[in-house]
Amino acid sequence: MTSTTITDLYPSRVGTEVSISQRKDPVVYGQQLPGPLSDEQLKFFEENGYLFLESYFDEEEVRKLQDEMNRMLGEYKGSSKQEVVLEPDGDEVRSIFSVHQLNEIFRELPKQPKLQNAAKQILGSDVYLHQSRINFKPGFTGKEFYWHSDFETWHAEDGMPRMRAFSCSIALTDNYPFNGPLMVMPGSHRQFISCIGKTPDDHYKSSLRKQEYGVPDEDSLKCMADQYGIEMPTGKAGSVLLFDCNILHGSNSNITPYPRSNVFMVFNSVENKLEEPFSGTKPRPEYIAHRNQTQL
Repeated sequence: MTSTTITDLYPSRVGTEVSISQRKDPVVYGQQLPGPLSDEQLKFFEENGYLFLESYFDEEEVRKLQDEMNRMLGEYKGSSKQEVVLEPDGDEVRSIFSVHQLNEIFRELPKQPKLQNAAKQILGSDVYLHQSRINFKPGFTGKEFYWHSDFETWHAEDGMPRMRAFSCSIALTDNYPFNGPLMVMPGSHRQFISCIGKTPDDHYKSSLRKQEYGVPDEDSLKCMADQYGIEMPTGKAGSVLLFDCNILHGSNSNITPYPRSNVFMVFNSVENKLEEPFSGTKPRPEYIAHRNQTQL
């Protein structure tokens, strides 16, 4: 079955006008499954589209992850390796993708029961990693990530049919309100913004450095911000932010001396198998959007 034989519930980048529509999928699928998240936490996630867990990893776990992050940053600085994304105006590393396949420590991270079982509670099924990456935002020079819905890109460019995925962001450095932490619009996950503009071929080669297609227009963003507000979940290294695939989020540049680096793991339901991209382009490479559901 391909995207030409199933209904596109969230059309985007196919029309000439922006539109905002209601979400057609649940937010939490597995409320009755056992796991580390309480009923109150699941309810908060369902209503707000995110959940912040302070000090989810202990100091020893954080130190091990930080050591590997710094080693990888040194190894891949200025690298031409396909998994490495550099800043748009320099050779500083912006992101490293597929870190669970490049590094043994990060390979084991999503297998931890406290993460896998939380993912099953939210998604109501077995899960796999759609994507993993480390986003670096060094002191003084770390660039912004503009407002967007992840699902819009995953739907248009990867062929993810339904909103049954979420991101897990683990802080590898302290995330302060002033060093470019993630901002979210709580509740915005219940509405889908359809973007305009035909997706160019191999769009990922430029969009991972600076996204231009799949970015909501300013009027829609103001409307959503006025309706839902903006929050900044921040905390010490080892804290975890879970956020729905469709919540609007972004982050400012970092002009402070204090770096902000997080590892992201995107859990997708095995029942939400990728189709052909709904924008009509060829699928993005495997290191960006995994089509193999047996990685964990």
